[in-house]
Amino acid sequence: MNVSNSSFPGPSYFKFTIKWLGERFKLKWKKTNLKLSDTSYAYILVIPALLIISLVAIYPVINAFWTSLHDVKLNNPVKSSISHDYGIQIEQYLDSIPLLKRTIESELNQAENNEIKREISVINQDINETIELLETDATFVDQSEEVNDLLLDIKPIPTELKTHRLNKSTAKKYEMQIEKIKDEITSLANQNVFEHSHELNNLAERLENTFVKPNFVGLKNYQKYLTDNRMWKSLSNTLIFTLITVSLEMVIGFGLAILMNKHFFARGFVRASILIPWAIPTAVIAMMWKYLYDGQNGIVSYIFSFIKIIPDMSYFLSTKIGAMAAIVIADVWKTTPYVALLLLAGLLTIPTEYYEAAQVDGANKFHQLFKITLPLMKSAILVAVLFRVLDAFRVFDLIYVLTGGGPANSTEAISVYAYKVMFAEMNFGEGNTLAVIVFICISIISMIFVKLLGSDILERK
Repeated sequence: MNVSNSSFPGPSYFKFTIKWLGERFKLKWKKTNLKLSDTSYAYILVIPALLIISLVAIYPVINAFWTSLHDVKLNNPVKSSISHDYGIQIEQYLDSIPLLKRTIESELNQAENNEIKREISVINQDINETIELLETDATFVDQSEEVNDLLLDIKPIPTELKTHRLNKSTAKKYEMQIEKIKDEITSLANQNVFEHSHELNNLAERLENTFVKPNFVGLKNYQKYLTDNRMWKSLSNTLIFTLITVSLEMVIGFGLAILMNKHFFARGFVRASILIPWAIPTAVIAMMWKYLYDGQNGIVSYIFSFIKIIPDMSYFLSTKIGAMAAIVIADVWKTTPYVALLLLAGLLTIPTEYYEAAQVDGANKFHQLFKITLPLMKSAILVAVLFRVLDAFRVFDLIYVLTGGGPANSTEAISVYAYKVMFAEMNFGEGNTLAVIVFICISIISMIFVKLLGSDILERK
């Protein structure tokens, strides 16, 4: 169909339309008299921060919680990832079933007793039935051939080819078959019937490990650790460590802040140099104090034993109370300067006129401290306590390097326990469960601080 160019609107028509729409929108905007308040602008500015926090902080927590609902163990090929379906490990199946079949046939040919031959024949028949069960699935056959070719060419196997999904009925039959084969082999191996009993037991176990089950366990891991004495012991160790260290650091740090607030020679140099312990990495601090606590050559152990504070030089790292005291001293030495600097910043915000007026009224230093300094430093003290409580509750590297959680788990913090479960035992499901428990505890502590002490800061207008 031919259409003349005159039937299409020209550029002037579009300009007029856009101008008309713009005027209508402007008129409507004026009628509504819409204005953004300062609070609305604040919310708009906060949105990018919330998105970043959601991506960096909240998503890992959700991911950890999701993993904690599954039995994930990296040292077990069948449970090395989250699975909600039944399946079979193709590579492990190809490594075990052919060799198992050949070994059983070899044992069958060597057997002289008819009764033993009959029992071995039953095992051989069960193996053949297992192979036939899987080979009825054309997809499994194709996937097995592809994986076998890759193995022969010594090439890596793609993730999507490693596991073949089974429907529930086939999975149940396969599970029953391999359990039956394993029981039959174990029974005959215990009777010393086989020439290669140890090899057959290993092959039967490997065949059993080819079967992949859904590893969703729900809240079973949480139920386990809520009744685990070691978890509660590590949690109590963490709370004791947090309470003692934060209390000492606040008292000593407040005293240092008051001293640094005075006018004296080289005050700037002292303020800068006092942060040296805080600037040193915690792992280095832990190694340094470990040498100082050494039972044979440690200077700290020698001094404490010489003045009879401890019975012998090995006390710090070999006894429960001594080990806890050792990590407390090291943490207080490292972190007190940081607390002092935070409190010094609070002291500098207090006008000197308040103290001058108090002196005129006859108030002594004691009254000035409790009537002026502490009330006006409430915000700074809150920030310092909150930062230190959260940091102390998450302590890991100091304890891990200095004591390793010993002796007898007497200094094992819950973060150290989570690390051991997750990386030493390669149990990611239970390790993430402990990590979520740590997150819940930190969240509760934060809400308590904000509710009881920090609400005035957040709601101040």
